[in-house]
Amino acid sequence: MASRGPRASGEPLSPADRARHRALRRMKAVALGALLLMAALFAVGFALQDRVPPLAYLRAAAEGGMVGALADWFAVTALFRRPLGLPVPHTAIIPTRKDEIGRSLGEFVETNFLSAPVVRARLSGTPIARRLGGWLHRQENAERVASEAAAMAGGVLRALSDEQVQDVIESLAREHLIRPGWGEPIGAWLERVIATGAHRGAVDLAADTLGDWLQANPSAFEGLFSGRLPSWLPSVAQRLVDNAVYGEAKAFVAAVRADPGHPARRALDAYLERLAQELQHDPAMQERLEQAKAAIFDSPRLRRLAAEAWSAAKQGLVRELERPDSALRLHLRSALVQLGTRLEHDEALQARVDGSITDAAVFLVDRYRHDIASLITDTVERWDPQETTEKIELLVGPDLQYIRLNGTVVGALAGLAIFAVANTLLG
Repeated sequence: MASRGPRASGEPLSPADRARHRALRRMKAVALGALLLMAALFAVGFALQDRVPPLAYLRAAAEGGMVGALADWFAVTALFRRPLGLPVPHTAIIPTRKDEIGRSLGEFVETNFLSAPVVRARLSGTPIARRLGGWLHRQENAERVASEAAAMAGGVLRALSDEQVQDVIESLAREHLIRPGWGEPIGAWLERVIATGAHRGAVDLAADTLGDWLQANPSAFEGLFSGRLPSWLPSVAQRLVDNAVYGEAKAFVAAVRADPGHPARRALDAYLERLAQELQHDPAMQERLEQAKAAIFDSPRLRRLAAEAWSAAKQGLVRELERPDSALRLHLRSALVQLGTRLEHDEALQARVDGSITDAAVFLVDRYRHDIASLITDTVERWDPQETTEKIELLVGPDLQYIRLNGTVVGALAGLAIFAVANTLLG
């Protein structure tokens, strides 16, 4: 079954089509009235021309007008249907040659519009970037674009399947984070940290933090060591032991803080250097690290982490996108306004953007011009012939009725002129 055309069968006419239908009927009535007028004038002139010779001119004019009206009626009608239902060749052109007309229209568009020189010439003379910049520079337009982009992004986020996204996150984490060995990269990173001395800041911070804690918490050492001494020792001796240990701890930490070359610091450096080498070259150390990694990131735990990460990110993004006063929306609006300002005033940027848009349009036209033109051809082929004919007649029919009216007038003038010349020359 043929596909329906511009209007499905039985579907009521749109307000615009109803107006066109009224105009078409009105013009048909005018053209028919002109034909009937010519016929009436012909009858009067033919009947009375013997008694009133000048009426022969009226008869000749009316006769020519009727011929012109009938000829143009036939020509106009033949475009849409067979006149009087007669199987005259080369009539009902639109319904019988609809597919060929569609192909010709597609070829015409492809040849004359979808060509690289035409597109490049048209876009090269259009200041696209400057106009876009002037439009984006206005705050209300930037707000509109930001709102539409936020609504679109929010819709995409809500439409995404949580399980599928979690599978993707888990797969990426497993492929790029879990599956590769950690020993060599961590060891190499630690070796670079030690070589540059970047770890010394962390050591200083740890020593400062421990020193401050010792200064603020002397009571933490009460009974810490004296509790292990014999109970028969006097309490004074026990307090002396605790105080001595506390003082030594403070003195040790103070010495580490004050001396960059302290033995404890050198010992820590040596340990870290040895650890960096073992992580890179010792299979036993690498295996221990891999076992620890596997224990932390076992499959259920990894999937739970992926779910939590996606859920937190999704909820946060959706909230930020929905709130008009969110930091994300504000930054987006500000970025759009700044982009509009640059596009409006930066001539170098305008040239780059215009060139990129023109090149992209030319590439798309060169690559897909036939596909775009075939869209016209295929669409016309799927239309129902009768409904297509009705639609086209509604669109151009009123203008074509003017052809009938003009044919009536021109035929009348031609008939009058021919009769006058013949009567003058031949008597």
